[in-house]
Amino acid sequence: MTPASGLAAALHDGPPTPPRPSASVLLVDTTADPWQVLMMQRPSGVEFAPGAYVFPGGSVQESDRAVAAGPDACRAAAVRELFEEVGILLARRRAGGQARPEDCDRLRQRLAVDGDWWESLELLGLEPAFDRLIFLARWITPEAVRRRFDARFYLARRPARQEVVAHPQEVAGWRWITPRAALQELPLVYATRRILESVAAEPDISRLIARLRRRRESPPVMPRIVRRADGSIDIQEPTVHTGDQRQRSRHRS
Repeated sequence: MTPASGLAAALHDGPPTPPRPSASVLLVDTTADPWQVLMMQRPSGVEFAPGAYVFPGGSVQESDRAVAAGPDACRAAAVRELFEEVGILLARRRAGGQARPEDCDRLRQRLAVDGDWWESLELLGLEPAFDRLIFLARWITPEAVRRRFDARFYLARRPARQEVVAHPQEVAGWRWITPRAALQELPLVYATRRILESVAAEPDISRLIARLRRRRESPPVMPRIVRRADGSIDIQEPTVHTGDQRQRSRHRS
């Protein structure tokens, strides 16, 4: 979903394009008080959401499907994209224990020589820690938008001692910030704003994680675009219980 200023330009009148499976990660720092989430800023020259702050993530690739089937392909994409964009590795050593900062350094060094991400992970004796990704929500971009995503959002704790190493071509900037502050201070795309709103009221991150782990994967949120005669644009979401459309936000083009 695009920021309000670019929403009208992202729409088209043709048949809907198939949404691309994708994954995003709300990486949370549970040592901060109050807890914080990692937000990364998109470069100004990219086609999708230039300049907006988003969660690390991206589209599912064939290599992800080769290592995991079904919804786990999204988890594979989440693990890979999180490392590629901000250098955080959700993995375990086959010898035991979570991936350490030195494992991240070794993986970066290998990828600089051989770009096969999953092969490099295996050769270094590391396995993806899919269980560290906790399902939060699934959103499908409205049919009227040109670039569409079927996005699963996951929440994960920041691994101990790992630091952000942002990809200079994919990340213009990044911040650790509370969800409430992000909603007030950062330019956000629509889905990112709604995801942050869903977690901002919970002060206890351990309680939030425990509640999410008990919950099954929910059906996708499928907003739709309504163009008004006065030129304004409404984004409407279906209510969970009745399927009726509920207006959440108005963007004027």
